[in-house]
Amino acid sequence: MENKFAGYQQILEDLKEENRFRQIPHDRTSGNRIDLSGNDYLGLNSHASELHEEFLAHSDSTLSSSASRILASKQRHHKELENLLEELYGRPALLFNSGFHANTGVISALNIPGTVFLCDKLIHASVIDGLAMGKAEFARWKHNDAEHLHRLLQKYEARSRRMIVVAESIYSMDGDLAPLEKLVELKREFPTMILYLDEAHAFGVRGQHGLGLAEELGYMDEADILIGTFGKACYSSGAFAITSPLLHSFLVNTARSLIFSTALPPLNVSWTKEMIVRISKMNGEREKLKEISKDFRNFISEITGTENPSQSQIVPLMIGDAEKALKIASALNREGIDALAIRRPTVPPGGERIRFSLNASLSPDDLIKVKKAIRKVLLENENQFS
Repeated sequence: MENKFAGYQQILEDLKEENRFRQIPHDRTSGNRIDLSGNDYLGLNSHASELHEEFLAHSDSTLSSSASRILASKQRHHKELENLLEELYGRPALLFNSGFHANTGVISALNIPGTVFLCDKLIHASVIDGLAMGKAEFARWKHNDAEHLHRLLQKYEARSRRMIVVAESIYSMDGDLAPLEKLVELKREFPTMILYLDEAHAFGVRGQHGLGLAEELGYMDEADILIGTFGKACYSSGAFAITSPLLHSFLVNTARSLIFSTALPPLNVSWTKEMIVRISKMNGEREKLKEISKDFRNFISEITGTENPSQSQIVPLMIGDAEKALKIASALNREGIDALAIRRPTVPPGGERIRFSLNASLSPDDLIKVKKAIRKVLLENENQFS
């Protein structure tokens, strides 16, 4: 009789053969290492002990909500955080347990009859899963191609009541920016268009108060739904959706990831509130990160001989082959640099890369060490770009 688990084993063997097998990494926080694999964009982890000690000295919050937001009796800290976000954005905020929960919950709930979703080709997997959960009709426009989106809007306008355009403000793999100005122009042209903007990698990093690219460009009121996460620049966990009062009430009643999940722990929510107050004032760190990122992008462009797609703190080193990407990431690891190899299905075939996530705590010496390590590793690997 065939082993009932054999099919799963075969899938794992296939992944290993294709250099796509994944394992959860060991703790890499010990030793003199430079971490370019995480999303602590403002470098708050470098002040962790001080921040934790200060917070715990006055915190009165508990470790569990013990129920979902619909049922929990412990809501004071959650409401305080939502009120703070509402003050900053000028519209109601709704907390979710993660960015994945936010996108799957909001997207699937928004799919009522007469709705079509038009998504950027490189939109996050959580959006795709939300579409699948909601059994939504959708089409994908070429990445950052506003002209292609315009044609899709024309195609679907007559046959739908609403067209929800979904984009990320900063894309997590290429580090490039959504053509937000053009998206706003399209929204003004098509009255049934709803603009859904995922600011996960821009929250804390862009804008005068760190509220994202929409704040930086003056379009906060134009994005009908803004998604932000706390697990990146905010140095916490969880996520939020900024919506109109009507959609806020609608999501409270329909977003399954909100209704059926135990709410974020009050301790976590209280910490997040303090981090948001802090990062809203970190313009110096945002400016430093901007300068570091520009310099590093130029460096990567120089050694590859091609223009880098990034316009942000996320900078890819394109490799184009899974085995080579793993080899280069491993060599960088031996040099004390943590930067991960990104492979399918996170990126399409041929899009394999090393993804560098920069942060404001990097010193000039750190950057010199990183650049030297990259040059050395590429030379040892016969320079993948020759």
